[in-house]
Amino acid sequence: MASLMEELISVLQEETKIYEDLLVVSDEKTVVIVKNDIGKLQEIVDKEQETIDVITALERKREEIVRSIAMVVNRKPDTLTVAEIIRMLDKQPQEQKELAAVHKQIRSVVERLQQMNHHNRELLERSLEMTEFNINLLQSMNQAPETANYNMGAYSGSQMGASQSMFDTKQ
Repeated sequence: MASLMEELISVLQEETKIYEDLLVVSDEKTVVIVKNDIGKLQEIVDKEQETIDVITALERKREEIVRSIAMVVNRKPDTLTVAEIIRMLDKQPQEQKELAAVHKQIRSVVERLQQMNHHNRELLERSLEMTEFNINLLQSMNQAPETANYNMGAYSGSQMGASQSMFDTKQ
């Protein structure tokens, strides 16, 4: 069982490192969203996807280890959590301390990452709202009401904000 605990601690430490890397990438993403750099945003999203693939592999490995621990302690694998494993390690204080520390650290990093993702989502939503506003503004300028303009030659009708076409259809 000791080797399983060491393996679990090792996997959780790797996951924590990857989540910290993802936190840095999410911070870069915030800057890129504010700058409205779509090309760089796509690069960051690609980098995030690669990181998520690594996290997924580590999660599978962690689940396998927890299943193995569940078999050793005669528990159902789907009900056994890392927090419960920590509580079960009363007679092994060193492993309990290490596992508790890495568990606390990964939870902290994941919480910060969730906050960052929430912030980035809000920024993206505001950016989309602004883009929609600009599109609506441009469309409304082309559909502006006709106004009566009088000059010395008489009535000259035009639309407010509408520009004349560069192409003359009467040619």
